[in-house]
Amino acid sequence: MTTRVVPVGTTPDRAGTFRKAARQKDQVNPVQAHTPQQSERPSALEQAGGTRGMVYSALPALAFVAANAMGGLAVGIMVALGVAVIIGVERVLRKESVSPALGGVFGVAIAAGVAWWTGSAKDYFLLGIWLSLAGAVLFLGSVAVRRPLAGVIWNSMTGKGQAWREEPRSRFYFDIATVTLALIFAARFAVQQYLYTQDEVGSLGVAKILMGYPLLAVGLLVTAWAVRASDRRLRALGLIETKQ
Repeated sequence: MTTRVVPVGTTPDRAGTFRKAARQKDQVNPVQAHTPQQSERPSALEQAGGTRGMVYSALPALAFVAANAMGGLAVGIMVALGVAVIIGVERVLRKESVSPALGGVFGVAIAAGVAWWTGSAKDYFLLGIWLSLAGAVLFLGSVAVRRPLAGVIWNSMTGKGQAWREEPRSRFYFDIATVTLALIFAARFAVQQYLYTQDEVGSLGVAKILMGYPLLAVGLLVTAWAVRASDRRLRALGLIETKQ
């Protein structure tokens, strides 16, 4: 227990004021206490995997295109798989989540398997092309049934409940984010499907990289805007708790 010395000659009232001021000085400013947490909010780039994630996602496709051009399909497949395994091991050694590492290797393995089975290098990109179409249809469909996936996914992950879906304006914000993501998937499909029909293997690799994480970061920026706008709306209506 700390004993504070009251200056000699201090009156009772002034002594009380002195002690009160001392207690206030010892208290932590709530705003300052929360500042570090607010600054830790991840950016859109960080949510998309950061610079490292962008590089990792690009390397297998780049390796496949380069090795295929120099040594043929079999060499391209082996090099792409080798790069994916190295990236996966490096992530494990850095004690990152195992799921992205395994997912990356698994995805490259499927793409390489399709190309090996068909005997065509362009089919390395076939799975990603059709997954883009499926994503576009799924996200647009969720808006049509009044359950925009951007809102469903975000609010499920954060446990904020269903208040956002019952409030029209709040749901509209997530409609915009969901349609944006659907358009990104649709653009990937349209461009890469065209290049696929033209047998442009090198251009497919470039398109996969340029339309991958960079476009995803744009979608996450729009989703972040929708989250903030929805939260402001719901707080104004008293449907969710106001931040302290």
